[in-house]
Amino acid sequence: MSFCGSYRPGDVDFLLKRLPPQPVVDIAQKERWIQSGARHYSEMLSPEALPSPRYLQVFQDAYAANRRQMASDCLKLAALIAARRSGKITLVSLVRAGTPVGVILKHLLQRVLGREAVHYAVSIIRDRGIDGVALQHILEQGHAPASIVFVDGWTGKGVISQVLEQAIAQFNASRALHIDGGLYVLSDLAGTAACAASSADYLIPSSILNATVSGLVSRSILNASIGPGDFHGCVYYEEFAAHDLSREFADGLIADGIALAAAAGLPAASAVDHQHAASVSAAFLAATMAQHGISDVNLVKPGIGEATRVLLRRAPRLLMLRNADAIDVAHLKVLATEKSVPVIVDAALPYQAVSLIRSMVDG
Repeated sequence: MSFCGSYRPGDVDFLLKRLPPQPVVDIAQKERWIQSGARHYSEMLSPEALPSPRYLQVFQDAYAANRRQMASDCLKLAALIAARRSGKITLVSLVRAGTPVGVILKHLLQRVLGREAVHYAVSIIRDRGIDGVALQHILEQGHAPASIVFVDGWTGKGVISQVLEQAIAQFNASRALHIDGGLYVLSDLAGTAACAASSADYLIPSSILNATVSGLVSRSILNASIGPGDFHGCVYYEEFAAHDLSREFADGLIADGIALAAAAGLPAASAVDHQHAASVSAAFLAATMAQHGISDVNLVKPGIGEATRVLLRRAPRLLMLRNADAIDVAHLKVLATEKSVPVIVDAALPYQAVSLIRSMVDG
């Protein structure tokens, strides 16, 4: 059964099975299981805590500094979606990072572009694909396959956009459908998105927080508690309600987008050079893996958004920054200090930040 998390009814339907609180797995143990192949990351949840007061202030600073750029990119992406879809639009955001963006896009499509739109949030998991039960549910609500648009916040290495394309190709083949498996994002660092407002590695403020900016919903879960007819699972962090910023964050960006459109019209949507972004990504990954003796590409996380996730819920080995004084990486420096993670500065980095995950297999 769908629910709206801490958002308003109508902003989003989470197609997720609400699960009771899951056993919390120590981060070091979780890394050993994931990297050895003993357990898949989607079967477990790391501990999720409220941000420290210092970190929350950094979020507020980042929001103040970057909300205009994010609002402009949301407006661009809404216009790009409107130009590529006729009739009613069915936004399908990828839990969790895509959901705040989907909420904002729904309102901008309706209130600026005059388009009818609905918004669902579904789970996609590396190595396991998208939630086919959730997709089938969307189709059973009467939404046309051609109306579906998959939305996320950004690409890092491009893994999720590739997983999405493969999963939708299989879903289409099994049902003789023609759903577009392309991914629509605010920032496409990997050059793998079908459509993007930008390819810049800037701080998308919602990437700084976890549940408290994503409807109080956990990362999606796919373990033995999920039956064949169930949606993928999640935990709803009701205990964080007093600290939730999900509505406030989305409302602020929606208001900014409406104001930008009223003042200057829709921003020009310049073409993103996907080929250049992809070549930069491939060259960087190869060089970094060689330099740091890394054999598993999953241990390299380029871009501010991915670097943040590592410091929030993985076992970081190293934080690399292009400019340690940039406001966009202030939160990463706070996290690195709190977690005793070494930091190096490399002015030649093609991204503002990169995190390396500590190998639990090779030592």
